Amino acid sequence: MSSQVAPPVVTRKRANQNWGRPFAATPDLPTQFEMQIEQLGLTPETCVHSEELRSWCKENRNRCYVPEWLLKVWDMSVDPDLSGATRHAE
Repeated sequence: MSSQVAPPVVTRKRANQNWGRPFAATPDLPTQFEMQIEQLGLTPETCVHSEELRSWCKENRNRCYVPEWLLKVWDMSVDPDLSGATRHAE
C-alpha cells in the first residue's frame, strides 16, 4: 500500500498590503517663493514693493511657484508651454 504525500500548500501573499489604506500625512514644505519671502524678511503687504523679490520672480516665474495676484500686479506672464516642444517645431 502506497501512501500519497500531498505537496506542501504554498500560500501566496497579497501584492500590496496597503491597498485601500489612506496615505500617511506628509508635512507641508514651503515653496521656493515662500522661502525667498522669508529670506528677504517680507510680509504679504510688503511683497509688492520689493525690487529684490520682483527680480527673483522675473527670473524664476517659469520654474517656481509665484502667486497669480503678484504676477498680475507686476504685469508678468508665465510661459504656459514649459516643455519647449512648440519652440522646436518651427
